[in-house]
Amino acid sequence: MKRLNPIPFSRRCLAVLLSAALLGQTAVAQAQVNLPALGDSVSADVSIGAEKKLGDQVMRQIRIDPDYIDDPLLLEYAQNTWQPLVDAARRLGNISEDTSDRFAWELFLVRDKSVNAFALPGGYVGVHLGLIAMTGARDELASVLGHELSHVTQRHIARSIIGDSRTSTLATVGLLLGILAAAKSRSMDGAQAAIVTSQAAAAQAQLNFSRDMEREADRVGFQVMTQAGYQPAGMASMFERMEQAYHLMDSGAYPYLRSHPLTSERIGEARARLGTAGPGKLVGTTEHVLMAARARVLMDQRTDPWRVLQALDGGSRQKENIDQLAARYTSALASIKLRDFSRAEASLKTADALAGLLGADPGAKRLLVYARAELELARGKSEAGLAALEPLKGERSRPMLMMRADLAQADPRPEVKREAAEALQTHLALRAHDALAWQQSGVLWEQLRQPLRSLRAQGEARAALGDITGAIDRFASAEFQARDKKADQFEASVIDARLRELRYERRQLLAEMYPRGVPPGAEP
Repeated sequence: MKRLNPIPFSRRCLAVLLSAALLGQTAVAQAQVNLPALGDSVSADVSIGAEKKLGDQVMRQIRIDPDYIDDPLLLEYAQNTWQPLVDAARRLGNISEDTSDRFAWELFLVRDKSVNAFALPGGYVGVHLGLIAMTGARDELASVLGHELSHVTQRHIARSIIGDSRTSTLATVGLLLGILAAAKSRSMDGAQAAIVTSQAAAAQAQLNFSRDMEREADRVGFQVMTQAGYQPAGMASMFERMEQAYHLMDSGAYPYLRSHPLTSERIGEARARLGTAGPGKLVGTTEHVLMAARARVLMDQRTDPWRVLQALDGGSRQKENIDQLAARYTSALASIKLRDFSRAEASLKTADALAGLLGADPGAKRLLVYARAELELARGKSEAGLAALEPLKGERSRPMLMMRADLAQADPRPEVKREAAEALQTHLALRAHDALAWQQSGVLWEQLRQPLRSLRAQGEARAALGDITGAIDRFASAEFQARDKKADQFEASVIDARLRELRYERRQLLAEMYPRGVPPGAEP
């Protein structure tokens, strides 16, 4: 997908959605939305299937955007924070039987330094790394995720689409697909028109829910986060942190506060929900502090910000506290990015010592082990990287799988590559939509001189990202190579079957995009 540089990721993708969602709708800020009672259905206007389809269309564009990030460690942590909220929403009855199975309930990360999070149709919630970076405790992050989850469970997106004009679902989806097509086309006029339209909508609001919807998301989100076992003080603490940061340093980097206005009323309500327990004081775990530090390093890929973060190793060595641990970890990661390996080594050594003195939790110590492996990988010392993972021997997590695959790609030993490739195959048998795992698998099979397996993995990776045309291209190339008499016939049959499925899926998508018939030249 061609980058549309004038619009940052979240505004670009959300603005496309907003252009559809706000079609025929009067300004929400000027029109009072009459919210149905909790649990009332709005499916007569925007069905669950239509909302899911709308979300899937937007996600196809998001997943192939360069700012969509799959850092296994950060994503695992965010998902482990998110899943208890989803489970709690089910227990509370907020997730209906219809949406439970049909919506994705999927969290994803965006490489962006702005403080933002957003809900999309169909159960998708995006989180900017800048938001994670500013949180001081997991409970604060959970309060934001619970709020966004509640926008989905209360079907606020569907209600916003309905608006006063009761815009038809088909017209909304058609407009969305038209804008997406214009953004992908070579016609600069069409793309520019889509940009202007979406910018105007984004200026109105990013998923501009009414104040009633925001209050409902606060209330329901609070219930969900406390039911999930998070500290009630998390919401008030997060509001106060964001309000202070916004007033001190906002220069356009706090879109969450513009789309989710922190009025004194909402902050007061958050404090009032704590009851007699009082606001309390949240203390971030060492694991969370390091995760926030990791987000800080990964959210901005420029050299100058990395140098600023690297300089955090110059702090007082007399302070044995959690902030110093985070500073050393941050400096180590930034130094690895800058390929200053001796400095990274020194920072990690200090971080390890501090972790021991502070009695850091297992999650923080695990992150330091992975940082050591990342350092050896950057040095090109795969064997040393594998040895660095020994303290986590027996771990079968996705981050471990991906790290071993990275190290195997740099390792000259075929048996190491094959072991990693087969481990990925086992993983993908259960998680066939893991694009990163397919990408890793494709590289390893190519290195092992298994071209059909490599092309199939590349095709599956594109399919998992939503790039159906790219997937078909790779499977078609594999099908051509499979004609060789020496080709693996089992692999060839799998490739043939998948190619048929993908071509059918593309025809279905085109039929939805062009209900009156595909115009000449529209089909790739």
